[in-house]
Amino acid sequence: MPGTELFGADERKEINDVLETGILFRYGHDALRNGHWKAKEFEAEVRKQINAPFAHAVSSGSTAVITALAASGIGAGDEVIVPPFTFIATIEAVLFVGAIPIFAELDETLCLSADGIKKAITPKTKGVCLVHMCGGMGDMDPIMEVIKEHNLILVDDAGQAFGASYKGKAVGLFGTAGAFSFDFFKIATAGEGGIFVTKDEEVYKRADAYSDHGHNHEGNNRGMENHPILGFNYRIGELNAAVGLAQTRRVPQVLAANRKHKAALTAALQSVEGISFSRLADPDGDSATFLNLMMPNATLAQALVDEMNKEAVTGFNYWYTNMYHFINQWDHLKEMRTTSKLNVQLLGASQDYKALELPKSQEVIGRLISFGIRCTWTDEEVQQLATKIRNCAQKVLAGK
Repeated sequence: MPGTELFGADERKEINDVLETGILFRYGHDALRNGHWKAKEFEAEVRKQINAPFAHAVSSGSTAVITALAASGIGAGDEVIVPPFTFIATIEAVLFVGAIPIFAELDETLCLSADGIKKAITPKTKGVCLVHMCGGMGDMDPIMEVIKEHNLILVDDAGQAFGASYKGKAVGLFGTAGAFSFDFFKIATAGEGGIFVTKDEEVYKRADAYSDHGHNHEGNNRGMENHPILGFNYRIGELNAAVGLAQTRRVPQVLAANRKHKAALTAALQSVEGISFSRLADPDGDSATFLNLMMPNATLAQALVDEMNKEAVTGFNYWYTNMYHFINQWDHLKEMRTTSKLNVQLLGASQDYKALELPKSQEVIGRLISFGIRCTWTDEEVQQLATKIRNCAQKVLAGK
């Protein structure tokens, strides 16, 4: 992934700024910092790039989602509509704020569909946690119509889609609050880190306090700050924020390279009869971190996976069998294997997680193979990969 490809002098400079002061904590110690506030600078860079009114850095994308849910007012017993295709942190975040995940259908955008959301709504539905998957974006106009019609809270989980947009508006900013991940595998990385965003100042203030044991961060004596709410420790450290800052500055460069390489791969493969691609609700807003190839059915997708493995083609994911990104493998969720009791076990869910029927999601993800785009590829490497994929696909499709 791009973030890990470009680590160099800029990241080392930001890290050394912190190491030279010894102030690894994001708050206080003003006189010793030598003017370095990496978490604040990281937040400012994110605000600038995506035109976000408010941004707050936290320890991970997962804690950014939890913070977004809590600051939006979602908690114990609330039903939250979620996708069956996402990194499981989305579902864990809903569970660990005490809410009840309700799974709905996605479509060829790889995200929840407006129709899927509408059909999953019950009298207990409080919100929707929409996930923008594989560098793309949900089809936001019809989705927002459903959100507004049913007066739902939208939490915009854009963990995998920093830099993506829909009709000129950054993903992450469509709901009450949004979240981005800056872990090791994202378009920009902090090693571990996340960013909470919102357009609402009061929601931001709640998130700011919630993610730091309730501190209101007013005054110059941390031990004497007020605590308007209960919270927990989701803070980011200055070293991680330093890396995230340098990496985020690289995103425009990464986006340009990603889009160039993805366009070349798409052009080379689109003439292969039987191959299609996931639908982009706004092609101009694609972060292009993945080429999402669709085979005619799951059987042929698995056959292509097998053929590519045989031919040593690397850099792709078949999410249908992935242990952490698709519901088929989430037995620990279906069986509620937990270390301590959760609200969903006390209150019950209106769905039986062991017997979910999501035929559209099964069909779409069964057909999907995603290739990670590397911003450092040469044109020759792009064409070599395209040739390998095309040869494998044509062999599989010829034998169907």
